Amino acid sequence: MSYDDVEIEDMEWNEELKAFTYPCPCGDLFQITKDELKIGEEIARCPSCSLYITVIYNMEDFSDQKSKTNIEPAKQQPVAVA
Repeated sequence: MSYDDVEIEDMEWNEELKAFTYPCPCGDLFQITKDELKIGEEIARCPSCSLYITVIYNMEDFSDQKSKTNIEPAKQQPVAVA
């Protein structure tokens, strides 16, 4: 059973670890990487103890397809010449 459910917005990005982190009661940090989120992982584990949390997030926010399908080419705007 998960120690807690945590929204991704409540986690912090740790540049050194290259992971989203959240404080663990043992004093270390729960960790989950962007790559793990992209493949649908929702469990952030603490490397120092047996606890883990369930991360609540929208998988589409981390999907590679989102960035490819939502980008539209710039449309040319008509220009009036006076």
